[in-house]
Amino acid sequence: MMESRLPFSNALRAVIFDWAGTMIDFGSRAPVIALCQTFAEHGVPITEAEAHEDMGRAKWDHIARLLAKPRIAQAWSETKGSEATPQDARILFEAIGPAMIEAARECAILVPGAAEVACGLQRAGVKVGSCTGYTRAMMEAILPYAAEQGYRPDHVVCAGETPEGRPSPLMAWKNLVELGAWPAYACAKVDDTEVGIAEGRAAGMWTVGVAASGNEIGLTAQALAMLPPDERQRLIARATDRLMTAGAHLVIATVADLPEALGHLPIGSPPDVRVP
Repeated sequence: MMESRLPFSNALRAVIFDWAGTMIDFGSRAPVIALCQTFAEHGVPITEAEAHEDMGRAKWDHIARLLAKPRIAQAWSETKGSEATPQDARILFEAIGPAMIEAARECAILVPGAAEVACGLQRAGVKVGSCTGYTRAMMEAILPYAAEQGYRPDHVVCAGETPEGRPSPLMAWKNLVELGAWPAYACAKVDDTEVGIAEGRAAGMWTVGVAASGNEIGLTAQALAMLPPDERQRLIARATDRLMTAGAHLVIATVADLPEALGHLPIGSPPDVRVP
């Protein structure tokens, strides 16, 4: 039975998962595809590397940060004849919605082991929450696909449903409130982005980073597997270092490794809280 492979403390009350790059969409490809497509359609192409920066934030915040980057800001001014304005950011955000929904549908495949881990937690009496930089409209295209594959979190918090998004702790705290799970140090946050780790730390939760399937590498499972072993390990090590630097208490390759990782955390004892 799954419970026999869940060696975590009985003190564990809830686990809050990110979505893209953590539970679905190995490599967090959907946001990158949508951002690159939207910027290109407005005459200012961006690179995938630029799109990966600031991943995990609400999409309007992500777009605003992209527009503020020196290279993109200069390209925008040269193409449009003026500096980008908040109105331009709003136009891009409104335009990205359909692209995000389409890309999310195409990439909404669960990371191997995700459903089994979540269901095992739920059977053990641990609440499963989730939060995302996607809006509710974007998530409505994803939730049915996730459910068909066996992943049904107990609660979902989307971008825009709290006064601030990541790296603030508000989305994580909203999950805990709705799940009735407390104290925060009896809960864990699992995320593939630096801002998601910062969110968990700010919330006073134990944090677990996800390296191989996440935004820090940004490759599909197939593309990652096709790399020479030395290159693959180099990328995973680099992603691990970045997540540890962001404050992760532990870093795993994919969510399939979570049960064993949770067994190494002193769940129920307060971690040191680092506010970003």
